[in-house]
Amino acid sequence: MTGNIYSVGQVNAYIKNMFAQDFMMSHIYVRGEVSNCKYHSSGHIYFTLKDKTGILQAVMFSGSRKNGLKFRMKEGDNCIVLGSIRVYERDGKYQLYAEEILLEGAGLLYQRFEALKKELEEMGMFAPEYKQPIPRFASRIGVVTAPTGAAVRDIQNISHRRNPFVQLILYPAQVQGEGAARSIVNGIRALEERNVDVIIVGRGGGSIEDLWAFNEEIVARAIFECPVPVISAVGHETDVTIADFVADLRAPTPSAAAELAVFDYRQISEQMDGARLALNRCISQKLSRTEERIRAYEKQMQLLNPKNRLADYRQRAADALDRMQNRMEQMLREHRETLEGDRQRLQNLAELTVKEKRHRMEIYAAALDGHSPLKKLQSGYAFVADEKGKRIRGVSGLKEGERIRAWLSDGSLTARVEEIQKE
Repeated sequence: MTGNIYSVGQVNAYIKNMFAQDFMMSHIYVRGEVSNCKYHSSGHIYFTLKDKTGILQAVMFSGSRKNGLKFRMKEGDNCIVLGSIRVYERDGKYQLYAEEILLEGAGLLYQRFEALKKELEEMGMFAPEYKQPIPRFASRIGVVTAPTGAAVRDIQNISHRRNPFVQLILYPAQVQGEGAARSIVNGIRALEERNVDVIIVGRGGGSIEDLWAFNEEIVARAIFECPVPVISAVGHETDVTIADFVADLRAPTPSAAAELAVFDYRQISEQMDGARLALNRCISQKLSRTEERIRAYEKQMQLLNPKNRLADYRQRAADALDRMQNRMEQMLREHRETLEGDRQRLQNLAELTVKEKRHRMEIYAAALDGHSPLKKLQSGYAFVADEKGKRIRGVSGLKEGERIRAWLSDGSLTARVEEIQKE
């Protein structure tokens, strides 16, 4: 044998290296139908892409699923897979290592929807502080939708039922197909110039392709920049578009948008009737209370009548006069009795006082008689005084040869001090 001989592993390694050096194999989009789709417990997804001409084994590892797969992949899905084709060296088989999987058709539109939604949200176009309040009593309502179809009929019927006095201004816009987005934008701007109170932008239900005009950026910017409050009403309740996020208010259906934009005239009328009844009831109650107060005031006025009060005062004065006379008579009687008692007591006291005074006089006379100087002089005592008549109480202050005078019971004498002895 001639030439080099290689092992199986060397051949597989060489082929793997060839795939790795090929730039197209490292970043490739592959379209096909999913089959044999298996979700492994480890988080990896093993599946096969096939078309009429062949099949291709593929795998998406769990680390790529978070950002690379936005839906639940299943059998029969037509997908576009972005990844790289490499050789599994052990088995000598090549397969597609998926990094991102998109649904073909609606899937691509969904990816575009999510990308635009994220971009506009980061720009702040969904922020609640930019939302304008919907006027409660709108009288001119603009509608941007197709001139034919269920949406415009629903809006007309509900608006007329709720309030026949509201004016609807329709801009017949193209809401599907090429040029629909530009037509919707023109309708919004045209109604701005008509000075409407609120604008309804919407259409009936459909697929994501049918509703795609309301996911265009120019429509979102026209709604965001519109100075008139905008209500979005696209599709059914489960349909969500970019216009719903940008609008000042989202309605699940065109019919709901009409109910939100048009105030219910009957409800207002019923409220007014209720208010009228409540007002009449309040007035009746107030009149009844006023009449009761007037009757009470009449009774008070009768009681406060000057004639009645004068008669009352006369009676009170007569009663007071009787009481005064009775009291005066009683006081006079009491006073007479008191005076008689006082007179008797005074008389008794006077008699007693005379006797007491006579007795005291006798006692005082006896006492005075006992202290009489004459009595003492008659007893052998003498009253001695100096020449000036000043009583001498002792030998102190006397001098020998000094003249003194003494009074006795039957006369007086004058003497001279011959000798002084102190004891």
